[in-house]
Amino acid sequence: MEKQELINRIKELKKQTGAVIMAHTYQRPEIIDLADVTGDSFKLAQVAAKENYEKVILCGVRFMAETAKAMSPETAVILPAPKATCPMAEQISPEEVLKFRKENPDVAVVCYVNTTIQLKAVCDVCVTSSSAVNIVKNIPNKKILFLPDKNLGSFVAKMCPEKEVTIWNGYCPVHNAVPVDEVKKVIDMYPDIPVAVHPECPKEIVELADLAGSTAEIIDFAKAQKGDVIIVTERQVANYLNEKIEGRKFITPCPDILTCKDMDMTDLETLYNALKGEGGEDIQLDEDIRVKAKQSIDRMLELG
Repeated sequence: MEKQELINRIKELKKQTGAVIMAHTYQRPEIIDLADVTGDSFKLAQVAAKENYEKVILCGVRFMAETAKAMSPETAVILPAPKATCPMAEQISPEEVLKFRKENPDVAVVCYVNTTIQLKAVCDVCVTSSSAVNIVKNIPNKKILFLPDKNLGSFVAKMCPEKEVTIWNGYCPVHNAVPVDEVKKVIDMYPDIPVAVHPECPKEIVELADLAGSTAEIIDFAKAQKGDVIIVTERQVANYLNEKIEGRKFITPCPDILTCKDMDMTDLETLYNALKGEGGEDIQLDEDIRVKAKQSIDRMLELG
């Protein structure tokens, strides 16, 4: 089926089924264009908490679909690409966290939203890259365990010197793999344009940035500039901006490295099949785990 025909059929199915398409900003430009709701993890969680949709097709990865289901248990949440996960989300087991909590009862456990629903259920509060610093500052505990991302954790620790932050040794395989030298080369090629970096990147790269922030913050920053921008995060962010904004360049160093294969699993065909009811996975959660995880997500929305 040709691309435009697929797009037309998806639009028709949306009307027929009443399904709402939610898409993370790392999705392909054509998926974002079809979505009713787009944004970073924090935005998607906010919308899932506020709205009472009957059916959501969540174009992203598993932890995002789990988060939406945790917030809206009566909503049918469909993940179009069931194998789309986040390697970082699975780097720590709940048992490891429970053991740490037992040994350190005065520590507040802060988990990045890029974690499994089971891990969220044993943490005090979730954070996203846009809300992490603010939330850690607002937590009354002086001692913090931040997991799983060591790079975001280092950024938070630097921005919150009043806290004692223990950082777990997890990371995003995509952002963490970006070579510092390659980013410097691109900056040397374009010395007069601003640099926006995701804090999941190594701290040596974050230190080169004019802005270190979430995907939503990076997009807002890029749009606000008058000229070109270097963007060091998943390549689809720059791809979308290049497609939508004429006369300017949005440059991603190492685009082959900055490609999330899991995010890339959702294409027009998988979205179409999910809307038809012939593909995707209907997310189901254990109720006890869902309730406990929702508490940490609720606190994120409250403090963030």
